[in-house]
Amino acid sequence: MRAILDYCGGGLLREVAPTAILIREGERTGHLFVLVEGRLEVVKGDTVVATLTEPGAIVGEMSALLGQPYTATVRAPVSSKVYQFSDPEAFFRSQPEVALLVARMLAQRLNVATTYLADIKRQYAGHGSHLAMVGDVLECMINSPASTVAPGSDRADPRM
Repeated sequence: MRAILDYCGGGLLREVAPTAILIREGERTGHLFVLVEGRLEVVKGDTVVATLTEPGAIVGEMSALLGQPYTATVRAPVSSKVYQFSDPEAFFRSQPEVALLVARMLAQRLNVATTYLADIKRQYAGHGSHLAMVGDVLECMINSPASTVAPGSDRADPRM
């Protein structure tokens, strides 16, 4: 993802203090961030789900693309530098190379998630446990039309 840094000249370069929060789960600022140096932690609830150290790592892209609140909190456990984009859509339109890199990154994440879920489905097929519902989750992920989705487990989606 380091290649993304070549396209970030139009962003605001920010110094981020240790313990600073860039993104809060559930909020909407519309900002997109690209890591220049340092480390960022992605936190869902109370769990750190990812640590980002590679320059060019992007956070806030799902919220920007879906027009939804942020799905996780992002904090800087150490002094870091990021580019901040206040209008991610304009950034993606002006830099189609970045949009393609983000699309590839999101496709890779989806591939990993579906591969993992398919493996769980295979392992627990016929066990009758709650893990047997993984097939329904996969089916829903693959066949779900674009829709408004709220983060959390209190969705009113009748398919779930």
